[in-house]
Amino acid sequence: MKKLTLLLLCVATLGLVSCKKDTIVNSAPNNLTIIKYIEPSAWSLVDNYTYSVTLQDSRIDKRTFEDDGILVYVSRGNTNFYEQIPFVYDTQAYSYTVSQGSISIDIQSSDFQTAAPVKPNSTTRVKIVLLESFQ
Repeated sequence: MKKLTLLLLCVATLGLVSCKKDTIVNSAPNNLTIIKYIEPSAWSLVDNYTYSVTLQDSRIDKRTFEDDGILVYVSRGNTNFYEQIPFVYDTQAYSYTVSQGSISIDIQSSDFQTAAPVKPNSTTRVKIVLLESFQ
């Protein structure tokens, strides 16, 4: 009886060990990077403390606006690096707002100092990253 129980236990153990677990991986999210350029003439002085520009893009549709993550980076001047907005540099505060179909970027004088913000005098490169979110 002990031999039969041991034999059944060994067979059951081998049967369970030989089972294969399949891992099903969903496809990667569809993230999108958009590069835009802002010419110096596109910036407009909204008030004494804010330069603003609006970038239009139809890829920021209702679903993207409501469900996905939207990151914005700028490359100021002739630099080869991006800085993620929001940030403050030399009393210039960079920020952005998103609406369906557009992104507005603002440069403000930080802490409402007496000096107006400095308008960019060269082309500003903007990287917009749309991060798809699964629900």
